[in-house]
Amino acid sequence: MAVTARSIDVSALLDGRKLTAFNYRLIILSWLITLFDGLDMMMVSFTAPYMRDELGLDTGMLGNVFAAGTAGMVVGGFLFAYIGDRIGRRPTVIVTAFGFGLLTVATAFAQSYPVLVLLRFLDGLALGGMLPLAWALNIEFVPRRMRATVVTIVMLGYALGSTIAAPLTNWIAPQHGWQAVYLIGGTGTILSAIALVFGLPESIRFLVGRGGQPDRIVATLKRIDPAFSGTASDHFYLGDEAGAPAKFHVRALFRDRLAVITPLLWLGYMVSSMAIYFKASWGPLVLEGLDVPRHVAANVSALGGLLGAVAGLALMRFTDKYGPAAVAFYPLFSAPVLLLIGFDAVPAPLFVPSFVLSTMLVSGAHFGIISIAGIFYPSSVRASGAGWAASIGKIAGVAGPLLGAVVLSSQLPLLRSFAFLAICPITLLLCALGLAVAARTPPGGQAAR
Repeated sequence: MAVTARSIDVSALLDGRKLTAFNYRLIILSWLITLFDGLDMMMVSFTAPYMRDELGLDTGMLGNVFAAGTAGMVVGGFLFAYIGDRIGRRPTVIVTAFGFGLLTVATAFAQSYPVLVLLRFLDGLALGGMLPLAWALNIEFVPRRMRATVVTIVMLGYALGSTIAAPLTNWIAPQHGWQAVYLIGGTGTILSAIALVFGLPESIRFLVGRGGQPDRIVATLKRIDPAFSGTASDHFYLGDEAGAPAKFHVRALFRDRLAVITPLLWLGYMVSSMAIYFKASWGPLVLEGLDVPRHVAANVSALGGLLGAVAGLALMRFTDKYGPAAVAFYPLFSAPVLLLIGFDAVPAPLFVPSFVLSTMLVSGAHFGIISIAGIFYPSSVRASGAGWAASIGKIAGVAGPLLGAVVLSSQLPLLRSFAFLAICPITLLLCALGLAVAARTPPGGQAAR
């Protein structure tokens, strides 16, 4: 007797599950590649003093080197998010991972300022494309209630890589040169990309949303849950995304309540990126300019970033439970700390702890805005939604290193730049509160909660 085909709501299936070994394997793979992403992005800040001495770079040149990587991430976020929504998350993540691994190795052979700027831009292109896709891929395999937490866990890999960049540079660069740091980082990335080829699945929501390939959908669902009993003759659909557009257009990011959410998300991402990229790029050099030894400056900056990751993870259970309002917590405290540092109101014995605290709060807030960047969008445009948010944000992120170059080249006190940065958490605070209000609006047919 013929078996009657069933209609299976994959979104309900995912929302009714707990995390399984499949999810943990995916998180580990994503965590591993984002670790090298963070290492690659941050090592330029810690190798910058060595590059400056060897290649004869001035402050303005260093600012352009920092900004070139961020500018590449802007373009990469737009480009590869679009590609990821068209051909799939899996192939795009793998290609970009190999890309930034090879370009990191190539950076070790840069012998001039123009080549260094070009390689940092191309490297940023691949880096900017990979991260939002890794978030989207993980989001689309977990229950809605755990999305922000899972994104933050994945981003802990980035934070750990950022932290490792300091001691790795301190250990390798003095004896073997800054080039060896890039050779090690690039090689590790390439090995991780090879692991992705064998272990990274395609997004189940992407497969269902695109239609077709029922055999692949069934195989993926069986990987998630070996007890799944569906067959290729069943009809698979996403019940929480009825009416989602089949083809991406930027106006899809402004449908219904997204008309308010997307601008607020972009603005919040912009100011957060400006603060985080200033701190990441110039933090070690600012400390060195204040007579902190080079190796200590690197470790202090890295410690602040690591504590920021821990703070971001601590925030996520509140974000999953209370929504975007929780993202306002760290900006509320980082603004006054930045103002106190910027106007030299911190006693000398407390300066380094205050610097670490400010970095922790700025980083924790950035983790918060990252964790919610993709949760408002349906699967059909989730990679583009997260990618556009990241890229728009990094347009302002480019200004962070350039602002630092202007301030450090001027006659202003080095610390005054931190007072300017206080504008960023204040704006992020207002955006998070606005998102909290907008998120309460029931989604229309084109938007997912």
